[in-house]
Amino acid sequence: MFVAPDPGRLRLRISARAVLGVGLAVGVAELAGLSLTASITGGLAALLALFTVTDTAVRGQVVTTALLPAAGFPVLALATTLHGVPLARDAAFIAVVFCGVYARRWGPRGHALGIFAFMNYFITQFLHAVPAQLPELYAAVGLALAAAGAVRFLLWPIERRTPPPAAPAPLPGRGLARPTTRQAFQATAACAVALSIGQMLSEDRWYWAVGTAWWIFVNTASRGETLVRGFRRVLGTAVGIVAGVLIAIPLHGAPAPTAALVAVCIFAIFYTAPVSYSWMILAVTLMAGLLYGLLGVLDPGLLVLRLAETGVGAVCAALAVIIVLPVTTHATNDAWIQRALRCVHAATGEAAARLAGSPTADPAPHAAELEALLARVRMALAPLVHPLSPFRARKARARQVIALLDDCAREVRGLVAVAADPSASHDARLAAACWRVEAAVEALTADERGPGPEAARETPPRPPAAEPALAHLYGLEQALAELAEPLRSPRHSPLVDA
Repeated sequence: MFVAPDPGRLRLRISARAVLGVGLAVGVAELAGLSLTASITGGLAALLALFTVTDTAVRGQVVTTALLPAAGFPVLALATTLHGVPLARDAAFIAVVFCGVYARRWGPRGHALGIFAFMNYFITQFLHAVPAQLPELYAAVGLALAAAGAVRFLLWPIERRTPPPAAPAPLPGRGLARPTTRQAFQATAACAVALSIGQMLSEDRWYWAVGTAWWIFVNTASRGETLVRGFRRVLGTAVGIVAGVLIAIPLHGAPAPTAALVAVCIFAIFYTAPVSYSWMILAVTLMAGLLYGLLGVLDPGLLVLRLAETGVGAVCAALAVIIVLPVTTHATNDAWIQRALRCVHAATGEAAARLAGSPTADPAPHAAELEALLARVRMALAPLVHPLSPFRARKARARQVIALLDDCAREVRGLVAVAADPSASHDARLAAACWRVEAAVEALTADERGPGPEAARETPPRPPAAEPALAHLYGLEQALAELAEPLRSPRHSPLVDA
């Protein structure tokens, strides 16, 4: 985590900005004379706005941030109104779970609004908010979103200088085969069971089991991904509870040091989220312990209960993906790998056209898309390369696939850079090299009735060192030829049924 690359120190800047945004939101709430409960609600709203709004364009981020109250305010009203009616409260929570996951079909905006709605319901359970507090909760959330927006779009507009890469579109599907629909049913089933078991453990803190089940389904698409994320969440929670015992409990809710440590946790959440889910959950768990200290209810028993509720949620999520509309890890792996290979194909074709003199050809968007797709491939293959995976052959081949796809991405980036050079000229050999790359990709993505992967195994001729474009195409051909072995037909692949 500490040695993970951070190009342009983007993670560092985004994390520092998050601390500033959340700190400003809480400060404004305190200056407005709002209660501690409202200030915490505002701080968490600002954190969610800065964390979940991921539209590629800045204008889209502004619109999504402006729409967050439309998703959060009705849920706040519903949750506080039903606070004293357990059966109705629980049924409404499960309905919010389903709608929140189902909304992901509308891309990053639906994803952000769904999370914000769910978390507003969760926060009211966390803080035991009642209807009389609703006006100041509205005020706190409104002020927090305004503060977070001011920091993000006016004071520190990082995205205007470094636009975030667009997230890959979800895998296709219709009806119950659509990933968002399937996950909505899985998450709803998991959260319903987690709620029931969680209430057996505690009538006051049952919501941690529901929250665990919910968050495990965020950014996962297969059975293996969900199981790995559940393991990492329990691990991060366990270590975070140890940190809470050593750090949060001795503070006894002292305001100044608690506020300083909460700021450190917020920084750690944003800084570790892209590279380590376990570290992020550790920071979230410690922050929750610190907030409980501020509220005056923290003790070792509460932290142990938190771990038990987390375990319940993780187990319920695992059972849901195994029983409810299950999708194997292999099916997801294959789909994302094929999308990445087709993106290599598109980037190569656009680069060749650009080198041939086409003024409209632009391989850069395809190269950026390839980076995002490779991140998704790594996530899909994570269950196979996990240290606890017992399938050594599958683990080795999954690592080989990741390494070779990284080689493809590196060569595509080099090819794009060459194509962007105005002085680069077209070489007649480029057409033949591009054709060979396209043929290799087609062989790797063909179904069992098409040409087999053997078509991609021919060793291409090495070009002269002075020809950079040809050198990058040669590297692509070589990587694609080597990919034929780990991606051979599904009947024999060691990646099947993972």
